[in-house]
Amino acid sequence: MWRCGKELLDKNPLKLCISRHARCLIIFSFCLGLSCLSGFLHMRSKSHRISKSHEELLVPPTPCRAKTNVMFLKTHKTASSTVLNIMFRFAERHNLTVALPADQLVHLGYPSTFMAHFVEGFETIGQNYNIMCNHLRFNPLEVRKVMAANTFYFSILRNPIPLLESSYIYYKDYVPAFRSSKDVNEFLESPTRYYQPADHRKNIYARNIMWFDFGYDNNADDDTNYTQAVLEQIEHNFHLILIADYFDESMILLKHTLCWDLDDVIYFKLNSRSQDTVQTLTPESEEQIKAWCSLDWKLYLHFNQSFWRRIEETIGLEVLEKEVGHLRSRQRELMETCLSEQEAVRKDHIKNKALLPFQSGAANILGYNLKQDLDNTTLRTCQKMVIPELQYTSYLYAVQHPHKKRKDVGLPLLWTSVQEKMQLPGSN
Repeated sequence: MWRCGKELLDKNPLKLCISRHARCLIIFSFCLGLSCLSGFLHMRSKSHRISKSHEELLVPPTPCRAKTNVMFLKTHKTASSTVLNIMFRFAERHNLTVALPADQLVHLGYPSTFMAHFVEGFETIGQNYNIMCNHLRFNPLEVRKVMAANTFYFSILRNPIPLLESSYIYYKDYVPAFRSSKDVNEFLESPTRYYQPADHRKNIYARNIMWFDFGYDNNADDDTNYTQAVLEQIEHNFHLILIADYFDESMILLKHTLCWDLDDVIYFKLNSRSQDTVQTLTPESEEQIKAWCSLDWKLYLHFNQSFWRRIEETIGLEVLEKEVGHLRSRQRELMETCLSEQEAVRKDHIKNKALLPFQSGAANILGYNLKQDLDNTTLRTCQKMVIPELQYTSYLYAVQHPHKKRKDVGLPLLWTSVQEKMQLPGSN
């Protein structure tokens, strides 16, 4: 008789048991009611949260603000000259200060490890630069002396297989390991036969050049713990790593990440070479590059994965495809407006020698011819799109440091003074 058992000992057991039974039923009913009410309130609360979340999704995102403090680590043979042109144009458009190489240097001390005093005016300007994008060998502590605390850091990588072939052609006359071999396939048959560690400063372009540009030893052993530690350091130091093999997709990701406009990342390909100077790699050579440049190979594989993961998490492949289409359409529009041939031309076909890119090795570096009937505003836009890296660096140096001797880059200058640029002479 459940809990009424002990009540039988009382004077009126039946009455007490019934009374106790009633109280138990009342308590049970009360608890059941509270439970149902709690469940009802919980459902209402859950329903409210879902509704609220749905409403939040419908609210337009807060407009982002364009990042203007940006450091680009310019790696070698990775379409980085095109990115530098984008950075210079953005700096001019927004009246930003660029950390340019000091005196007559055209690189920021490269291949020496970067030091803050390699930047023109650092002693007086201090940590007040907005843009840094000329070649340097990365040294985070020294770079941070130059750039603001809220600076955005990014770089670009390229598949080491086509990169090494490009490096071989471009630096053929400079790199000892390349000079003594007949072609790139012969070099790759036995790299150690040509590559002497004693010449490591001149041979950096022959092995793991991207690893070197990021500040690490390009001749280091490919140890798993070491490579993993370096990859983690790069992830810590850089907010974004782009992939040159997917350049248009990289520009869209950069646009979104920096909150820039489409025209900020529109480009004409610069410092590219004629197709007849490209040497075909054998399948054996391609596999050899993966082993010979194993540090670069691991670097590329790691950040190629993170690149696509970043796109899927932020933009989405569908939006990416649509925006890449917009970029290419705008690029075609500008090419039709600016260029007389609608494409890059060989060095001997460039009419205005002020638009002639620096030539190196066995490569035939292409350039552009502009139309001659452009109005002043359009001419200014088109000139900025096609001006080679060295000439643009020299011009910006003259603008920012007018009392210093202009850089002698050994090439004709499109504008010899700021005033001359503003007058916009017909340059073809």
